[in-house]
Amino acid sequence: MSIVILHLETATKVCSVALSSDGKLVACKERSSDSFIHAESLTLFIIEALTSANLKIEALSAVSISSGPGSYTGLRIGVSTAKGLCFGLQIPLIDVPTLDSLIEIGKIRNSTKNLLAVIDARRMEVYSVIQNSKGEVLKDLSADIVDETSYSNFEPLVCFGDGLPKLKELWVNRTILFEDDIHCSAKGQVHLAYLKFLAGDFKDASNFTPVYLKEFQ
Repeated sequence: MSIVILHLETATKVCSVALSSDGKLVACKERSSDSFIHAESLTLFIIEALTSANLKIEALSAVSISSGPGSYTGLRIGVSTAKGLCFGLQIPLIDVPTLDSLIEIGKIRNSTKNLLAVIDARRMEVYSVIQNSKGEVLKDLSADIVDETSYSNFEPLVCFGDGLPKLKELWVNRTILFEDDIHCSAKGQVHLAYLKFLAGDFKDASNFTPVYLKEFQ
């Protein structure tokens, strides 16, 4: 029997739903908006993804959720939906850190440079992770107040995520490639969630909470 996982990404203003079978993407429905559309769109996107893949909800083996950091509103909606599905279907919950998922998206187009994934955290603050082309973590998840020289010791860098616009204005004459069209997507969870499923790395849906905020450094 195939391992079918529903993936939910709601940490930013992108509302994204994906379906995978045995670690391969089979459907995706997502939309970005200037405002949060998750409350009215997430369930609809789940139905549309299942319909596109010609699957019934009972076929799900697990649900994976973007576990933060990110928007309180978005994460709360995503986690509540994931928990409801897991309880109702009696299937496991898998957490995928938001920036790890975003890095997976960035790897597709950039296989030789260090990857900097950033999520906006208001003002001149971002949540960030840096990995090299081999997938090795160079800088763990942290919440940072950025300036003109932040992360310069990791250059050359490819930078992407919804924290990018403020950084493009701040970082001039640096060895950084800005990828404006790489954003959070449930597609980034597919490989990571599949590995966690195979390893039996599940979360207790009854008490799981996402990462909302970090201390700034």
